[in-house]
Amino acid sequence: MSSARVDLDGKPIKPITICMIGAGGFIGSHLCEKLIADTPHKVLAVDVYNDKIKHLLEPSTLPWADRIQFHRLNIKNDSRLEGLIRMADLTINLAAICTPADYNTRPLDTIYSNFIDALPVVKYCSENNKRLIHFSTCEVYGKTIGSFLPKDSPLRQDPNYYVLKEDTSPCIFGSIEKQRWSYACAKQLIERLVYAEGAENGLEFTIVRPFNWIGPRMDFIPGIDGPSEGVPRVLACFSNNLLRREPLKLVDGGQSQRTFVYIKDAIEAVLLMIENPARANGHIFNVGNPNNEVTVRQLAEMMTQVYEKVSGEAAIDSPTIDISSKEFYGEGYDDSDKRIPDMTIINRQLGWNPKTSLWDLLESTLTYQHRTYAEAIKTATSKSIAS
Repeated sequence: MSSARVDLDGKPIKPITICMIGAGGFIGSHLCEKLIADTPHKVLAVDVYNDKIKHLLEPSTLPWADRIQFHRLNIKNDSRLEGLIRMADLTINLAAICTPADYNTRPLDTIYSNFIDALPVVKYCSENNKRLIHFSTCEVYGKTIGSFLPKDSPLRQDPNYYVLKEDTSPCIFGSIEKQRWSYACAKQLIERLVYAEGAENGLEFTIVRPFNWIGPRMDFIPGIDGPSEGVPRVLACFSNNLLRREPLKLVDGGQSQRTFVYIKDAIEAVLLMIENPARANGHIFNVGNPNNEVTVRQLAEMMTQVYEKVSGEAAIDSPTIDISSKEFYGEGYDDSDKRIPDMTIINRQLGWNPKTSLWDLLESTLTYQHRTYAEAIKTATSKSIAS
């Protein structure tokens, strides 16, 4: 590892110890890989599971073995947590329930996971003068201003009414009975707490608002490496349908608009935050790719085309089917119309811009999904038919 690495201001980057909470998840696994491969930093990897980072931990003779330690703990009321935060220079909190199907079916778990369980992390960082990078969500923005305008209003096409800006856009949620907003509300409140700790007690913090980060190891495939009745996020849902040769289910016609960014592009942004504290501290950053904007229906159509290419299998006759949000998610579901990030602040502070097109990120992800799951699903399906 070269010792001549410098930050954006030309200053040498010193090796640090990072306490990464949620290191065994989708984002955590990719961030661990990046830190081990391209930096001299040490990682205290904290999670309940380590399946997605096992290749970094075993065997113990790996050349980087002294730079990553796995600590199996649940951050709820575990006395070891503060000790790990004190050992580190920086804490990154990725822990969350972040699956839309859970927001209105498990609202208490969602609120506790995203607010109550995060409180000790913020408290320990503040009390021990440790820097914190806290992962929030683009869902804190809620609905766009434009969504409240008449459907035929020309202002709906004005970016001022739908592009989401960290420092000026309001956070607009649905009514209390729409429990889908339990996640966004809990995430917004912990953001406000982090911000207040910075203002009142000098906590050094950065808040990350991911806009649909996509790539290998995202979520799970129901019945293979997750619960059979589980409902992962849209990309894994559609991947599951494609792998099983089932129609892709379009909730309320798939009219919601989203942007998607490749996980490897997004991890580059996080590394810039880690290694440029003078530029990142005190900031909230959108991390997304406004160039990769599609409706969910368009995403389904594109994924069907990409999967045909990577699998060599022709698409089924009726590749999509419409389903109501009530039928798919249950009572209390609501949604935002558009999520398009403004990139001004992250570009100004860190010089970051995403690179990967939607087609390319889908091809990379679906190649991984097909290679990892296709045979397992065929085996599970044949066993089910036999029984």
